[in-house]
Amino acid sequence: MADMNALTAMIDAEARALGFDLVRVALFGKGEEQTLQIMAERPATRQLTIDDCAALSRRVSERLDALEEAGEDPIEDAYRLEVSSPGIDRPLTRLKDFADWIGHEARVHFVEPIEGGRKQVKALLAGIEGEAVLLDDPKSGRVVTPFMNVDSAKLILTDALISATVPLSTEGADEIVTQEQED
Repeated sequence: MADMNALTAMIDAEARALGFDLVRVALFGKGEEQTLQIMAERPATRQLTIDDCAALSRRVSERLDALEEAGEDPIEDAYRLEVSSPGIDRPLTRLKDFADWIGHEARVHFVEPIEGGRKQVKALLAGIEGEAVLLDDPKSGRVVTPFMNVDSAKLILTDALISATVPLSTEGADEIVTQEQED
């Protein structure tokens, strides 16, 4: 089984070398059907271009190949490498994400139930307080839980989120491109 902490640290170093922030590293699937998923972003835009994804993919692939050649392959079985931007309805994986997206809706799953016995809420992000996440839950009011109690969280696609997320470029978005068939 892969040492995810070591793998994440290695990938984080490669992402930072390109000026990116690592959002998430996940290894899922079994046997020959595994996928190593890497999500990263440019700090200024919170997005990656296709060229950015390709650059990070090449850099991580070269590093993983070098480790394999040295007999230190961090992933035992075959796997697919997937590199992407986190997208609009992104996962919230870092404490700072809960501060960066204040006022937006998220679905948050907890390791241990919060007050009232719930293991999931759909709430507005209200920020952070030290190492705690603040959520405004329409059912129970303000929820304060340690970040370590967050199992997973993801922004919910809303009109407000779409308005707050500016594309890197809209060039060509209104153009219809047709391709002539070859004879």
